Amino acid sequence: MKKRIAAAVVAACLGFGAVGAPASASADSPYWQCVTFARMFSGINIFGDAWTWWGQATSKFRTGNAPETGAVLVFRPEGRMSRGHVAVISNVLTDRVVQVTHANWGGSRGRVEENVTVVDVSGRNDWSQVKVWYNPIHDLGTTVYPTYGFIYKGDADAFNGRAVQTASLGGSAGQP
Repeated sequence: MKKRIAAAVVAACLGFGAVGAPASASADSPYWQCVTFARMFSGINIFGDAWTWWGQATSKFRTGNAPETGAVLVFRPEGRMSRGHVAVISNVLTDRVVQVTHANWGGSRGRVEENVTVVDVSGRNDWSQVKVWYNPIHDLGTTVYPTYGFIYKGDADAFNGRAVQTASLGGSAGQP
């Protein structure tokens, strides 16, 4: 419980200065989808809806449940987020608090948001449930988002000799 409180305090302190209001879009600004942005920003070449990234990573990339800068956090599809979401880890602040850079999230339709605070609120400290900073209220949002985990840059074969966790979809993927 103390870790959760500490993580929330860190997130709240960082969030006040770390996330500004999204920049206004101009007519010549691109409309970014999260998958296109994450692929370009991370260098992890996976295509298709965000929810499919985890299954596609199984044989191609190292996956796991610990954040690393440059890794992609894959959100499970749920509710209005029917195609899932992907976000690139821009900073690891603690074992339970990171900052992500991502596109097309919430009130920032089609735009990129930099260094947005994300907090692991899972009971087992495994990043399977997170809360995301919501700038309009200057606090973590109230929604808990389920995630699959992290996809790390570099192919799975390049990590021989290291413990490698392979991705598994487990349960319902939410999309046909």
